[in-house]
Amino acid sequence: MLPAAARLTSSADFQRVTRKGRRAGRPRLVVHAVTERMQATTEADPCAERDTVPPRVGFVVSKAVGNSVVRHRVARRLRHVAGARLGTLPAGTALVVRALPPAAGATSAELGQDFDAAIRKLRLIADDSGGDR
Repeated sequence: MLPAAARLTSSADFQRVTRKGRRAGRPRLVVHAVTERMQATTEADPCAERDTVPPRVGFVVSKAVGNSVVRHRVARRLRHVAGARLGTLPAGTALVVRALPPAAGATSAELGQDFDAAIRKLRLIADDSGGDR
């Protein structure tokens, strides 16, 4: 399960990421991303800079993917995949992961490969050619 601070929940955030962000399509999912380097200072303590806004992730799994059982299974797998990779994403990144109909029959490993390929294509992590990934 994703920590509350790592979840994208408001519809305004989803709209902002999908409309203004970059996207990378893979066979089973599409990843939209916005990276903002926020150095927000609080008005109470202007010396306390906060540049460690954690990456946040939201998921869209429509009825085109399948019935509710299938959609929830896909969403659970995507949450697990994204949660395992939160530490590799830059601070201030907001992602929206949209599942496509082929995701219904995909394994967690296949979804993980698509997710990794999409975030590499978006240049959110280093492209390890010949590395572990």
